[in-house]
Amino acid sequence: MYTNNPWGSAARGAGPPQVNFALECGMDMLADKLGTTAISKSRASPAGISFCAWPFAQLTFRDSLRDIQACLRATPSRLYHAGIRGKVSRNTLAHANQVRGWRIYADFAQILIAKARALYLNDSFGVELDQCVYALDSTTIDLCLAVFPWAQFRKRKAAVKRHTLLDLRGNIPSVVIVTSGKVHDVRILDQLRIEPGAIYIVDRGYIDFARLHRIHLAAGFFVTRAKNNFRFQRLYSQPVNSAAVRCDQVVVPRNFYARRDYASKLRRIRYVDPETQKKLVFLTHNFTLPQGF
Repeated sequence: MYTNNPWGSAARGAGPPQVNFALECGMDMLADKLGTTAISKSRASPAGISFCAWPFAQLTFRDSLRDIQACLRATPSRLYHAGIRGKVSRNTLAHANQVRGWRIYADFAQILIAKARALYLNDSFGVELDQCVYALDSTTIDLCLAVFPWAQFRKRKAAVKRHTLLDLRGNIPSVVIVTSGKVHDVRILDQLRIEPGAIYIVDRGYIDFARLHRIHLAAGFFVTRAKNNFRFQRLYSQPVNSAAVRCDQVVVPRNFYARRDYASKLRRIRYVDPETQKKLVFLTHNFTLPQGF
């Protein structure tokens, strides 16, 4: 149902009717895809209220349970149009977070990711490539040690790491892994399912030649930055077609452990940013990528 009697707000852009309509459609799609009919038929229950509250918080940029409660309680007579049939309280939302399993959210996220990737499949992101291109990086989130003692990161500090594999066609997160702050970035490579033919862009924190060689064996491709202590032997150089590219070389590692773990050839490209004059050295085992990639 599309109505012209929503709650009032001072938001600009898409008005409250569109927000209500999108929220209601999202809840119905969640119920249809996951078979959770209780969401659409029993929204007066704590489960139904929490499932409606989280999309509302995302769409309206709420940043805490108190903020969600205050915003929804401001116009209680109009919550019906948003699909919320009962009273919203912080205790209800907090209890739902504590007792409900995370897998239902993960399953629904995978459904939305699959739909979004299909929409952006043919979009360009600045480089004309047929392969899927992913960027892998991590973010450290600081926590209170007294509240989260299981996430101890330093002596008086707690933290978790969020490792995200981002599909650059549409900037869609394909994989999100949350670990303790002590887990090194490179260990996440062990948990990824390498997609054959895909290109994985990683920073220097992910350089482990044994793990990079697994990407090579899985028919995937990696692009990373070389460390300052990387030693190599140049086999031959390829012609360059850009003033910013200083050299395009085919090399093999000379470091003992790197040569032991990765005995194949590597492509080394030295690049100078025309604006900042910053020098960057890239390593990859894809010999067909354009130099300006």
